[in-house]
Amino acid sequence: MTQLLKTAALTVDFNGERQALEARGALALMVQPILMSINQRLTEEKPALIREKDIVATTWLPPIPSGPFKRLLLNEAKIAMGRPVPQTISIEVTRSCGCNCDHCLVKKDGERELSKEDIFRVIDQALEMGACIVTFTEGDPLLRDDILELIRHVDQEKAVVNLFTPGLELTMLKAEQLRDAGLYNLLIGIYSADQEYHDQVRGLPGAHAKAVEAIKVALQAGLMVTMAAHVKSDQVERIPELYKFATDLGVQELSIWEGMPQSTEEQLTQIEREKILTLYRKINSTPGGPRIFASTYFEGQMLGCMAGRRWLHIGVDGNAHACPYLHESFGNIMESSLREIWNSVRGSGKFNGFVCTCPAQEILGSSQ
Repeated sequence: MTQLLKTAALTVDFNGERQALEARGALALMVQPILMSINQRLTEEKPALIREKDIVATTWLPPIPSGPFKRLLLNEAKIAMGRPVPQTISIEVTRSCGCNCDHCLVKKDGERELSKEDIFRVIDQALEMGACIVTFTEGDPLLRDDILELIRHVDQEKAVVNLFTPGLELTMLKAEQLRDAGLYNLLIGIYSADQEYHDQVRGLPGAHAKAVEAIKVALQAGLMVTMAAHVKSDQVERIPELYKFATDLGVQELSIWEGMPQSTEEQLTQIEREKILTLYRKINSTPGGPRIFASTYFEGQMLGCMAGRRWLHIGVDGNAHACPYLHESFGNIMESSLREIWNSVRGSGKFNGFVCTCPAQEILGSSQ
């Protein structure tokens, strides 16, 4: 039995033999829903990784047990009491990228890019508010000369660090440096097992081969790796092929996100979402191979939409959004503190209650 959390009102233990979380104390009922959900995942689904001292249920959550996971539990108690905190902070750290994706949200020719000091300030304020997951993204974070400093600045006892990359710039030296800096998980986007299709999406010949090589290098260096892909309507049928490809590469998790459609014709249907959920259950209940993550489940049935509830996104220009796909800005970190911005998000009344659909996709549907 490992004690994860002990306060005057709440104690949470992890029973290693049963692989289950157990809560006691006055606030136990407050965290019971999230504990039940995680326990169900641990019972019914294979983890992404089992290590000597912890279990990674999914690369999208801190390992159990750990300091960041303890903070996640405290955050969930606050959420249950009506005091949500941004436990996930994503930060666009650069406009630079070797790809030319049509779906990219960042303009390469924009005027502003956050400095190291700006990002340090965001990290410090996020950790002070309770963040337990920090993600560096857009365009390619590996093109920042100070990316290792940014990773090291995150207190590993408080938060895990994820990093998205298209995988064009990774060398063995860089992979080892990322590992030694404390990177928790490296996410490399691969849109298809078919090289031609991936290169077309990336707008760059040879992008697929480089991404595959990056995955192999990262795994060889001892990094935890997630292969990430987005799917839109008529693309669900390629998930089994993607999963086989992820299995052959040996990644810890295949992450399937509902892609942001450019038109209503590209929106997933309810039948397609049910197919994703069926694949999710089947793959995760089958021993061997990587785990599969599906935003359709995680931000649908499990936690609901996290935007403005558990998640705050900082754009490359410093503007803060509930998520990358909701364009409304609630302030700029150059002018306001993160707490002031979060209060604006919560005070807007737009992110209350449990929502199992994507608000950004609903906005698209209503505008057509």
